[in-house]
Amino acid sequence: MLAFNLSAEHLGYIGPMETLQRWLKNERGEGYVALQVVYLAFMLLGPREVPGLPRLTGIPAVIATGLGLVVGVFGGLVAVWGLIGLGRNLTALPHPVDDGQLVTEGPYRVVRHPIYCGVILGSLGWALLWSSPFLVILALGLFLFFDIKSRREEVWLRHRYAGYADYARRTRKLIPYVY
Repeated sequence: MLAFNLSAEHLGYIGPMETLQRWLKNERGEGYVALQVVYLAFMLLGPREVPGLPRLTGIPAVIATGLGLVVGVFGGLVAVWGLIGLGRNLTALPHPVDDGQLVTEGPYRVVRHPIYCGVILGSLGWALLWSSPFLVILALGLFLFFDIKSRREEVWLRHRYAGYADYARRTRKLIPYVY
């Protein structure tokens, strides 16, 4: 007979106060996740233009909108492929899961952080969809944010997985074949 241990302790459940204390210590990159949520919410719900940086109009806007749709959908697919590729190693935090293993197949064969790559492409697609130079600047800022976040994440990955340094030497970080 199979038996499953579904106790709170076995599942790693900790109370809300302990969870809050962990997040405030930022030991596993919780601050990056919080900042990422705020940044993406601002991109999605905030202003689409600012004074002195108006939206595109006419034919350039039509081209930007079409390109934005293609880039955004492609970015979403890349991000989902990265999520699926991680399998049981998936975590919301940049710190690797305790019992995880290094994933170098699927999208991870082409780029070390395909989820970040997909979110960056999705945000660029969103900016183009709205023909908004301001949102394009925010998408570039998101690229910089993920570059910084991934640097911290990769310190943890190098520490956790002996083969990570070799993997990092042969695989680009955020943009396949480029960076």
